[in-house]
Parts: sequence; structure tokens; C-alpha cells
Amino acid sequence: MAAVADESVELIVTSPPYPMIKMWDEMFAGQNSSISELLAQNDGPAAFELMHRLLDEVWKEAYRVLKPGGFVCVNIGDATRTINGHFALYTNHARILNYAQSMGFLSLPCILWRKQSNAPNKFMGSGMLPAGAYVTLEHEYILVLRKGPKREFKSITEKETRRQSAIFWEERNLWYSDIWFDIKGIAQKIKDPEGRKRSAAFPLELAHRLVNMYSVKGDTVLDPFAGTGTTALAAMVSARNSIGYEIDDSFQTANSRSEKSLVARFKKMIHQRLLNHLEFVRQRMESKGNLKYTNSHYGFPVLTAQEKELLINDPVKINNNDNNSTTVEYSDKPQPAFCKEWGTIFQSKQIVPEIEKLKKS
Repeated sequence: MAAVADESVELIVTSPPYPMIKMWDEMFAGQNSSISELLAQNDGPAAFELMHRLLDEVWKEAYRVLKPGGFVCVNIGDATRTINGHFALYTNHARILNYAQSMGFLSLPCILWRKQSNAPNKFMGSGMLPAGAYVTLEHEYILVLRKGPKREFKSITEKETRRQSAIFWEERNLWYSDIWFDIKGIAQKIKDPEGRKRSAAFPLELAHRLVNMYSVKGDTVLDPFAGTGTTALAAMVSARNSIGYEIDDSFQTANSRSEKSLVARFKKMIHQRLLNHLEFVRQRMESKGNLKYTNSHYGFPVLTAQEKELLINDPVKINNNDNNSTTVEYSDKPQPAFCKEWGTIFQSKQIVPEIEKLKKS
């Protein structure tokens, strides 16, 4: 990532290849042949360490390019593997955390992403007989690291951008939980069908949450393991800049997708997010009465003063450029369909019909 300047990135969201997951063996061994030799010798711990030493070089670069106060969010799963007849857990998340902390990153509370499986053979070991079975491994970690102390927003412009980048109160309660039950894994779009055997995607919703939790509009988000470009898509729908690196050209990147289809997809995501808020307000007011604050852009009720200037920008045009880059133009106005006399609508008990109209629009 030599082309990325020192301390020029506000956020890194990524998911690296997982050491000791078989589908990544060839990739790791291609960069260090000793790894395949150690696996052939049934030396799992030594192979595990060499795989992580390759990833360590990326975390060094991450520290270099990240601004003080910037965040790194790493989606990583531990690995289970049987070597020479011995079943064991290889704790990828702990190895990354230990190295990141030794570099100077501050480790913050992590998120467990619950990816439960319904596969009939998911239980490992001796089944119903004690002292021989193993609990299922159905979660991954999202490690949250920060470079130095908290980021400061000093200028009037910085403070205004931060306020417009706010998230809804109900989103905060869901997103900042340490366990995410509601996001499921997805299949990646890969040009080469053989590549699917060694792919592992995190869904757009996961990246979208992290981008909105740990950056503001106009920030630069980096993904050193870009894959299909999920982090770039999350940045685009959230009015952030992004940079991605990927050595495997079998992945279908964000730049290869239709501009019109992306605009439609992003607008649908934003539309749903605003609909979700209106539904939350309806239920909250029915159970606990009127909300105290009003959003200045949309006119709908919000629970806290920090949501008063929240504004979600619609993308209006996406251009895929010849140099494998993409530029996005955004509206600086709120979505017209959501700008109504919401106070009157709520008082007249017409909110349900209005929400139904928006769902169909």
C-alpha cells in the first residue's frame, strides 16, 4: 500500500484470509513455501504462526496509513482443524489482537457476529457421549482497534459534518451491541467458479454498519483485502471515499458493476433505513408518547438532540472510470418522499397509511 500516504485514512474495514482454514492454504503457501512444508509435517502451530506473520505486514501498513484517532475493524474467524488426528482451535482473533496491541493499537470491545449454521453435521466429536464432543463454532469476531486517543472534531465544518453523519437512536442500540444476531453470511460474486471454493464474504450490511459507526461523511475508508469490494460499496452508499487492494483478479469488484443498478440498490437501502426509523417512531409514540425532538431536514420525530441534523445523502450518479476508480455524485437534499408534516400525520393517526405508501414507492 505504498501509494497510500502516511496518516491519510480515517477507517479500515477488512476481512483477511483466515489462517488455518484449508481454502486459504495455497494462498498463504504461495507467499511462503515453508507453510506448506510445515503442514505436510503436521506442525499446525508453526504453520499458523507463519501465516500470521504474513498478515502482520498488512497490520504494520494499516498503522502507518491510519490517522491518529482512526479505527481498524477486522472481521476474522477462528479456525478448527484436525491435523495428525488431533482436533484443535486456532485462535486467529487472539493472534491478531496481540500483534496489533504490540504495535501500539488500542483494543476496544469487539463484536461477535453470530453466523449460526443449520447444517445437520455441524456438531463435532462423539455426539451424545460426554467427554468427546466439541461445541460448534458459529461466530466470528469484529475486532475494533484505534490508533491513539479519541478523534477530535474542532472546526465548525468538522462538527457540522459529524452531526449530519449521526445515526438514529434505535440504530445505535442495535449496532453498538457486542453480539450481532441479525446479519447472515452471503455468497460472493466471483468471475471464476473455481474461486468460489476459496471465497468468504462479509455482507454489505455488516460493512455499512461499521462505516457509519466509525467514520463521518467525506472520510476515507481502506480495505487491504478488498475481495468483491463490499467495503467500497458500504463507503459509497454512506458518502465516504474508499481505497481497496486485492491481489486476486477472480473477484467481481465494485467497479465492474452497473452504475444504474448500484444507484438503485443504494437508494433502496437508504429508503429502508428511513422507513425503519418511521416504524420505530410509530411504535415508540404508541407505547411512550411523543418524542421531544424533530429532525430539521425531514421533519420527523427523533429521540435525541444528536439526531436533529442527521441527513442521509442519496447517490444520484455513479461513474466507473478507466483507471479502475469510481466517482459518485450525491444529493445534498433530503429524500422528498420523507419530507412531510409528520407532526400532523402522527397526531391525526395517519402514520400507518403513510408508511404503507412509502413502502410501495
